[in-house]
Amino acid sequence: MVQECLSHLPAALQTLSVCPAPDAFAALPEFVKRRRTECAQIALKAPIPMLTASDWLVFFRTGARAPYEEKYFARRRRLTDLVCGALGGDAAVYLDAIVDTIWAICEESAWQMPAHNQYIRDTPQQTWPDPERPIVDLFAAETGALLTCACAALRHLLPKAVLARGRREVDQRVLVPYQTEHFWWMGSGDEPMNNWTPWCTQNVLLCAFVFPCDEAVRRAVIAKAAYSLDCFLKDYGTDGCCNEGAQYYGHAGLCLYSCLELLCEAAPGAFDALWQEEKICNIAANIYYLHIEGPYYVNFADCSPRAGRRGAREYCFAERTRNPAMARFAAQDWRESFADPIAQSDIARINLWYLLLETRVAAKMAGCEAPRPQDRPGDIFYPSVGVFIARRGSWVLAAKAGCNADSHNHNDTGSVTLYRDGKPFLIDLGVEKYTQKTFSPRRYEIWTMQSQWHNLPTFDSVLQQDGAAFCARNVQTRFMPDSAQISMELSGAWPKQAHLDSLTRTAALTADGLTLTDIARGSYQTAFLSLMLCEKPQVEADHILLGALGTIRLEGAAGAVETDVLPIQDTRLRTAWPDTLYRLRIPFAGSLTVRIF
Repeated sequence: MVQECLSHLPAALQTLSVCPAPDAFAALPEFVKRRRTECAQIALKAPIPMLTASDWLVFFRTGARAPYEEKYFARRRRLTDLVCGALGGDAAVYLDAIVDTIWAICEESAWQMPAHNQYIRDTPQQTWPDPERPIVDLFAAETGALLTCACAALRHLLPKAVLARGRREVDQRVLVPYQTEHFWWMGSGDEPMNNWTPWCTQNVLLCAFVFPCDEAVRRAVIAKAAYSLDCFLKDYGTDGCCNEGAQYYGHAGLCLYSCLELLCEAAPGAFDALWQEEKICNIAANIYYLHIEGPYYVNFADCSPRAGRRGAREYCFAERTRNPAMARFAAQDWRESFADPIAQSDIARINLWYLLLETRVAAKMAGCEAPRPQDRPGDIFYPSVGVFIARRGSWVLAAKAGCNADSHNHNDTGSVTLYRDGKPFLIDLGVEKYTQKTFSPRRYEIWTMQSQWHNLPTFDSVLQQDGAAFCARNVQTRFMPDSAQISMELSGAWPKQAHLDSLTRTAALTADGLTLTDIARGSYQTAFLSLMLCEKPQVEADHILLGALGTIRLEGAAGAVETDVLPIQDTRLRTAWPDTLYRLRIPFAGSLTVRIF
């Protein structure tokens, strides 16, 4: 799709102008100016974190990623906040701190993460980085783009030696290896891609087209970028659903937007037709349909239910794909994000280009009308991933009827989540803070990845297994004015040790609530259904009370319901959930019906 546009490239590719005009900074809403000034002042007072060899080695010694990554990201957030402060106020106040931070980043032995210190996909990480052979991972590319945009935005203020140093480091650590090495995220035939592909590619494009660069190099970069984006797009269905979940939309679909925006600016007219391609329009709208209410989104796999706030890229993507309802939603959520402390600590803050783009359109977003009642997205089924979403009355039901081979996969095929009045009823936990184990052969030893910690049955203590073969079959959906229903055959999601001949799950939603029915056949000895909750349940004889949220009534339970109390201490999980969660374990024999009202 993208490579077809290369035949329309102009005679000369354009240098990108990333810094908005001065009047755009003057027109920033006061709440934006205030937040940027606050962040800049905090950055100015905070020291530059020291990154040591011992910090790097923690990952290899203990498996923990945070000790190195937290300092690494703090340096980059510091630079972003200082540059925004300089562009919006008295630049002289911030200039020395900006130079110090650029210098410190340039002095780092490596820009890639310890967890990404590998040249071949899914191989063991090398303990030490090789400065003579840089690796372009997510954050090496992000760092290159950050330095590029910072130097371009302040080119008249920064010392020439600092500009030259920044340029040299970006060339050596990003542009040269991009042209001379093959990293897996660039794409190769049918090899599956994920969010790495557009995320890295957008930042390489910034490195090549913001700094002055040789025309031949730019043409080579743009051709390679187009190939990578086509490799990324091949793994999407026409329906546009991100199989990594709503949280990764920000790094997948949104970074695709960034790539297309940058390509359109670098090669005027060559790529414009892509904005009206059906798949591109559906990718843009995916986050809009996944939204439940407030900060909550339909979540599965590693995705958190608090999947981040929307902003300038979503707003611009909606405008580009002619989706005014999504644009109103994005603008409203962006305005609300300034009162959300979690949103302000998002990893996206290390990308200066995002904030420069926000500067360009902030006045438009601030003045955009509020979402209309008819803007609320309706029912949808995404067959490419198996995601089903239905809305009736105060309820929102989501089901995952795909397979256990998604990117960032959890073994959760057939699981459901349920919200009432925008509050979580049946939940999907998400994932704990990443460690060495998270992306290793031992991934499914982690409890949050397992089917028994999703809203699914367990047979003879056997759990679902990962892989494309472990999937839902005979999936059928019905959307009617008063109800919506999905049914699926799920026995194939378990290995043969579960002794399942068949498992039919049906979930039906009306304005009165949810009816969930499981009918199992096989030679298994024991079965129980897990229901994951964030409200403390009060278990009675045949029903469970969840305070003011609602009631669960059981038909077919084969014994007493047990409640597991789950203390939640992990910092990543705590951004979405309270300090205690709950799991109901409901024993059953052949069939069980759960009615929620």
